[in-house]
Amino acid sequence: MFNVIAALIFPSFGHAIGFGTEGFAIFAGTAVNDTSSVTAVASTAEGLYGVEGILSSAVTVKLVRTLAIIPITLVLALYRTYCSKKDGTQSGEFSFKKIFPWFILLFIGASIITTCVGAMPENVFTVFYTSSFIKAMKWLAKFFIAMAMCAIGINTNLIQLVKKGGKPILMGFCCWIAITAVSIGMQFILGIFYTNL
Repeated sequence: MFNVIAALIFPSFGHAIGFGTEGFAIFAGTAVNDTSSVTAVASTAEGLYGVEGILSSAVTVKLVRTLAIIPITLVLALYRTYCSKKDGTQSGEFSFKKIFPWFILLFIGASIITTCVGAMPENVFTVFYTSSFIKAMKWLAKFFIAMAMCAIGINTNLIQLVKKGGKPILMGFCCWIAITAVSIGMQFILGIFYTNL
């Protein structure tokens, strides 16, 4: 729910408080939780700012955050296995296959492909990057992100959500505000709030 709200208000909010394009890209990548929502926020911001590059930078920031899932899940799984063995409640067997977030391998694969394309000679890279195939893939990516966001909205029953999940919504709201404030605050500290791409 908060990702959808972010997609609707963050581009205008960022522009209103004076974010530079790089600042907004980092803001979108850090303050928005879901990758598809980061894409939606950054795509909207590109139209609002009238520039390109916000989307690619925001998604890069988000994917770096996503990679943090690997060490976190491994440490938590090892800790849980240790506690289970100590308490004798479970066999304490550690299954790397069960806990590893395999979708991250797709992100790494996409990063490798993009890096290889970027390392091509300039004339080859220019032809490849400006090809109709790449343009079509970018358009399809934005289209599918929009479809995913619509599907989330259509399947959300706000009345039931509020009735059954008042406390979780409040907790989510507090976390959302805190993360947004930390993202903005860190950019002030690092001096990148007004930086442009």
